[in-house]
Amino acid sequence: MANELDEMRDPGIDEGNDTKVINKKLEVKIGVGSKIFDVIWWIIPPIIGGIVWSVIKVKAKNHFQKLQQKLQHDASQIDNYLEQRVQILKNCARLVDKAIELDKDTFTQIAALRSNNSDSDAARNEIAGQLEAISRSINIAVENYPNLKAHQELEDAMQQNSYLQREITAAREVYNDTVLAWNRDIFSWPAKQIVAAKAGYTTRIPFAVDRETKEAARGEFF
Repeated sequence: MANELDEMRDPGIDEGNDTKVINKKLEVKIGVGSKIFDVIWWIIPPIIGGIVWSVIKVKAKNHFQKLQQKLQHDASQIDNYLEQRVQILKNCARLVDKAIELDKDTFTQIAALRSNNSDSDAARNEIAGQLEAISRSINIAVENYPNLKAHQELEDAMQQNSYLQREITAAREVYNDTVLAWNRDIFSWPAKQIVAAKAGYTTRIPFAVDRETKEAARGEFF
């Protein structure tokens, strides 16, 4: 049997095809068959089957509770790196401002981010995007004034900023892996899907880069 998708035979997409994270949560639902399956354990065999099935569902419930705690932990790691990056960018802005007149809005934005609450995934994603925009503006200032590159303290701060950005990217990847496990398991029939449906669980949306970062990645660097 031939491959369903054949890169040598099937037509390609010459104009390219961009991807994006869909901002939509899917609700877990079960049909009549699953509801009957959930009840029939108490009928065949009598009682014992129901007890066994209940234990299986309890394990599934515990699995989801552990996954939620891991999601919290992974998100907290991202918050820690974001907080450190805010402070580093504040130091970078202060050092640049000593040499040139930096846009005062930069300091206002950084101050606002320090007090921002990133409890939700959407807020955390927005803060990361704003930090990236501020970082780019500081980089542009440094590029426009080559003498700033000789400032060792600024150079160290910029390296720390670059390091923290890599750590944020890695932490987001860990978080997205946990989101993938959650989104996969809530549809794992029978026990996990039935438990997830009764609990009203939905899929979770992974982190994605903001529009400005995507556009910057497509820009010319040289």
